[in-house]
Amino acid sequence: MKTYETVTILKPQLNDNEVATLVEKIKGLITAAKGEVLSEEKLGRRRLSHEIKKNREGFYLYFRFKAETNFVKKFNDTLKLNNSILRNVVISYEEPKNKPANKTKAEVAA
Repeated sequence: MKTYETVTILKPQLNDNEVATLVEKIKGLITAAKGEVLSEEKLGRRRLSHEIKKNREGFYLYFRFKAETNFVKKFNDTLKLNNSILRNVVISYEEPKNKPANKTKAEVAA
């Protein structure tokens, strides 16, 4: 299984119960495909840089999950059909690599 992260933008008119329902639906899609939700965050309402479907604001959700590669296309297609979702993007997640510490001027001169 591969690790992915997704950001989903919901319509700003949704109330807290509707947002919670969509969060559970997204988590249900992932777990139904034998995936695992690693983390989730409700990032809240934010102003969009440009209008999406006549909306200037959106409610942002972030998920990191593990799933099979063939699941991602089905996941995107399912979310596109939901009228409450303005945008969704899924990308492959890679663990940050440890960078060597920058040397100080004294260490470089030595």
